[in-house]
Amino acid sequence: MIIASLRFPILHRIWLILIGFLSFQVPNQGLAQEPQHLPFQLTAPGWEESQLDKTEMLEVIAATCQVMARQQNEVGAIIDPYLDREHQYATPYFAFAVGILLEAGVGLELKEAGIQAMEHSTLNFSKGTKSIPDEHGEFFISPLTHGLDLYKNHIPEEQYEEWKRRMETPLAAVMQNFDGRINNWRTYAMKGEWSRAMKGLSEKKYATEFIETAWNQYSQRIRIVNDRWNLYQDWSSDPQSLAVEAVGRGNLIGLAMEAYDGPSSGEMLSAVRRGTRTSLFMQAPDGQAPPNGRTDNHIFNDVLYQLAFEAMAEDAWKQGNERLAGQYRRAASLAFKSILRWQRTDTPWIGSFFITKNHFEPGERIGYQPASQWGNYTGAIVQHLAEAYLTRQSQIPEVPAPTETGGYAFETDDRFGAFFANAGGFQVMVNLRGASVPKYGLSWTPLGTVRMIKEGWDGRLGPADGEHDLERGQTVDLVTGSGDKVDKYRPQSGISFGPEWMEKGHWVRIADLPANYQGEAEIHFVHPLLVKFTIHYSYVTGRGGPFFSQEFVLTPDLLVTRLKSAQELPFGLTVPLLENDGRSLQTNISADRAHTGYSTLGDRQYFISLNETVELDTTAASIQSTYGWLKPVRFETPEATVDLLVYPKRAGEMEAERLKEGFRWTSGGFETPFARVGENFYIGKEIAGGEGKSMDLDGDGEAEVSFNQSCFFVFQLENGAIKRAESDRAVEMNYNGKTYSLSPHQPIAVK
Repeated sequence: MIIASLRFPILHRIWLILIGFLSFQVPNQGLAQEPQHLPFQLTAPGWEESQLDKTEMLEVIAATCQVMARQQNEVGAIIDPYLDREHQYATPYFAFAVGILLEAGVGLELKEAGIQAMEHSTLNFSKGTKSIPDEHGEFFISPLTHGLDLYKNHIPEEQYEEWKRRMETPLAAVMQNFDGRINNWRTYAMKGEWSRAMKGLSEKKYATEFIETAWNQYSQRIRIVNDRWNLYQDWSSDPQSLAVEAVGRGNLIGLAMEAYDGPSSGEMLSAVRRGTRTSLFMQAPDGQAPPNGRTDNHIFNDVLYQLAFEAMAEDAWKQGNERLAGQYRRAASLAFKSILRWQRTDTPWIGSFFITKNHFEPGERIGYQPASQWGNYTGAIVQHLAEAYLTRQSQIPEVPAPTETGGYAFETDDRFGAFFANAGGFQVMVNLRGASVPKYGLSWTPLGTVRMIKEGWDGRLGPADGEHDLERGQTVDLVTGSGDKVDKYRPQSGISFGPEWMEKGHWVRIADLPANYQGEAEIHFVHPLLVKFTIHYSYVTGRGGPFFSQEFVLTPDLLVTRLKSAQELPFGLTVPLLENDGRSLQTNISADRAHTGYSTLGDRQYFISLNETVELDTTAASIQSTYGWLKPVRFETPEATVDLLVYPKRAGEMEAERLKEGFRWTSGGFETPFARVGENFYIGKEIAGGEGKSMDLDGDGEAEVSFNQSCFFVFQLENGAIKRAESDRAVEMNYNGKTYSLSPHQPIAVK
């Protein structure tokens, strides 16, 4: 591949840039537009079901409730150890979780603590909003209502009848700011009020009227029905929060699963079905919910995803859609497994969880919003885990989740401003917009690439996060005493995987300028094993500035990216290197690469330069994100483009040195020791596929397999031979002198 030097004439450099990266001119086949249908089924050989037993959830709930019980005071309240008071809904959530344990015949040592928590919370509920901690009455309704039946056989009948009377307290008395709370808070009241009606604690007519009014007049309908993919818009930050999205949609799912039958029930069910199916494509291959927006990267976000997937698995199973049900069940299992890495092992907190996705002492409040406290969000973990346990009823065989198979690229609604792509279980997430309006004085959504996670690999190393401090990282004009204007630069505090350039004598990162820049995604080719796209960064205000294009070639093994600018200016590619998440990671920065990992023998993330000449600048200060301290490493080169290979190395896989030595550009793509990648094909050691009428599997210039018409296809391989095949349409396949008839998306064995 010819590389132009910055010393070359500017027209020559632009001509080289316009040639494009790895022949990005292949038309797309539609998989990029609708993240609802993922018909291909074949994965690399070796995929196995998780074998998750739902009793594992009980063990986690019990361990966390044991820690919570030690915070209970003499009247039954769960006291937050950092606030030294009862906070929000910690106590009723604890009560419900303990009730689920008792229902399952475990956790008998927590019985009295659960009864005391129910006694205390129902009493507070009966006295109205001013007696409810932090006036969070909406959050009390559902857990306490369902808690009645859970404790009925564990308390005297007169106490049970008293609890029932308390739970008949009118909604207007327990819902603070009855007409004002119209974001996701209202969905808690909708779900809870229907639960009360089903238990005879409230009139069904009143509950239906309240829900319909909330849906049609108090904005709940417009928040989800008008969204491009039926995600729930909380309207509490800009861009919208993908974390809070799961809260509002989750409560509406709960309402639908409790058989709400009001006039809008059909529309609600349709919206949550489509929205939750969309979220399958946003889940990371390691099970995490997507970041972005206030309350992102909190542990309970992943539990909310698990709960939604469990509910929709049961729903799809009842509808007879076994494959979709299996995808949901697999996604739920991935979400549950993902939270275990943040379970604490230190005394006296053993078995409970950190609040955000790091290992810092919770008192440091890393990644917290004002509402983030130990009590309420520990309660949220056990509450929603208990609901997930209760929801998982059917024996549904797992099938690979979309995040494991890949084959899609799509944008969310512009209000969320995110882009997702996945090839063979390697996901990339890009924020096309960054937060320029503060929420609680913080920016929750940094502009640029914030997630690069491969299936079966420790996604924390990603980077799985970015960061931006709204009050720093900008050049401002100041007027001196003499009336002259001077530039004063505030230190950089934004970081994401994206362009960095020299401006007015200072380096500026794309994450520093969310008010001035945005990204535009251009999708070139989408296949289950190969996705090609470009993110174009341009200014959107009168401020002006350079234009950048970052091209991506995404495969199941690795990512190759090229950054270029049409302007003649010094620029580089910023890499956020996680160096400490409350524990020091093992990082290394050398002449042409940087990597990070938790241990020498464990998973690592490598960033490897593909330029002939490169310089890595490490002078910038580290920035603390929700995940931990991110070290900015800037890759610079005198060549026309910055070319980088991102290699998520699993334990035991090929060393980076050998990968770099074995990498070479080809006319239509590149080759590595892992695979050959062309304009429209990927050929690995265990799986291959592409678009066309034939494929040369061994690279000898002769096609070993052919089709009677062009199609998208995937092969499972063993020692270079095809063992299973799948196509996207009805075709005849010729291989080894035999003809095979393939039906659309029906894998066949090849002999």
